Amino acid sequence: MTGNNPQTREWQALSSDHHLAPFSDFKQLKEKGPRIITHAKGVYLWDSEGNKILDGMAGLWCVAVGYGRDELADAASKQMRELPYYNLFFQTAHPPALELSKAIADIAPEGMNHVFFTGSGSEGNDTMLRMVRHYWAIKGQPNKKVIISRKNGYHGSTVAGASLGGMTYMHEQGDLPIPGIVHIAQPYWYGEGGNMSPEEFGVWAANQLEEKILEIGVDNVGAFIAEPIQGAGGVIVPPDSYWPRMKEILAKYDILFVADEVICGFGRTGEWFGTDFYGLKPHLMTIAKGLTSGYIPMGGLIVRDDVVEVLNEGGDFNHGFTYSGHPVAAAVALENIRILREEKIIERVRSETAPYLQKRLRELNDHPLVGEVRGVGLLGAIELVRDKATRQRYEGKGVGMICRQFCFDNGLIMRAVGDTMIIAPPLVISKAEVDELVTKARQCLDLTLSALQG
Repeated sequence: MTGNNPQTREWQALSSDHHLAPFSDFKQLKEKGPRIITHAKGVYLWDSEGNKILDGMAGLWCVAVGYGRDELADAASKQMRELPYYNLFFQTAHPPALELSKAIADIAPEGMNHVFFTGSGSEGNDTMLRMVRHYWAIKGQPNKKVIISRKNGYHGSTVAGASLGGMTYMHEQGDLPIPGIVHIAQPYWYGEGGNMSPEEFGVWAANQLEEKILEIGVDNVGAFIAEPIQGAGGVIVPPDSYWPRMKEILAKYDILFVADEVICGFGRTGEWFGTDFYGLKPHLMTIAKGLTSGYIPMGGLIVRDDVVEVLNEGGDFNHGFTYSGHPVAAAVALENIRILREEKIIERVRSETAPYLQKRLRELNDHPLVGEVRGVGLLGAIELVRDKATRQRYEGKGVGMICRQFCFDNGLIMRAVGDTMIIAPPLVISKAEVDELVTKARQCLDLTLSALQG
């Protein structure tokens, strides 16, 4: 985009000359120039051209309490003046990290009382991989190294994170996945369920885990990792039969279960964690994003007590990061959790805004371009199709990207995953703002359909 504001062009020139952006075609971005976001408040962003945009993606799934919360800025400022940095290595600690550990334990599922802090969700999943293998080595079963994940799952973009994830386009760059990681089918009924009913497909998809465990041998499998709801894969809400069958399989075999809560955690589903929503009992949970509402980078790994008891017998765990439990990030996270609790934001999501969003979103099912609308809590997905009855797509048209551009041009951020449009607005969105989101989404669907027919 080329702006009318000279300052926009200056920033775009800096981007072209100096900045390499994540998940971008560098050449294409250099030619086009990025949209420059300059400030934000509540659920809205403003760009350097003065356009107001409803952020239907909460940044990158993370701005739970909305933009412009002075309390979080004040918490960071106060901590920076008191103790701007110290590490957690060499048998030292500081109050913010310790107090945050307790605050997380208070909201985590029962029996999960310990946290290893990282700088991001990707680092959290790297930590998980090393901790799982360390755990089994301590137990005298060092062969239990293999970690089973799902196709189209997303667990970060570090070497371990991208390997754990099931995104083939990521695996094609850098000889991934690394050894010891395998993938099973995802529970994506709309895209892959064929002629099976959702219930049948959910059981089939879950049974792929048991088949893979038996194929590899339970003595070689260390863990299974999954997002309660796949986020970056396209807000894939599993059929109702999936997690109950998964729980049966996980109870049957001696492997660890890891819930990647980076997106679902901290209220996104209307519960503190997606694990709570589905009644799961993981051994480890990866967290990030909503932990600080994205105001400052932080992630972690919540670990169940019985796993920690084994780790306590293993001597040094030779792993950690310079910024593990950073005091400023910890102070912001503590304040963020306080806001979520005291303002009863998650309770309001569960009882008011999530049911309202899901009802309003499903009104889009009558649109000629929409094959399915699905969602849980403040997560939603809209499937764009040529034929509703057969679920046939507009092959090769890039419909999702066409729709995304119309959204951006008309004051709404929706993300495109292939030809699936997804949303995850800040948890503080109001019913009136939900109305605006759905109205703008319908407008952009109309514009997309017109473009396809033109």
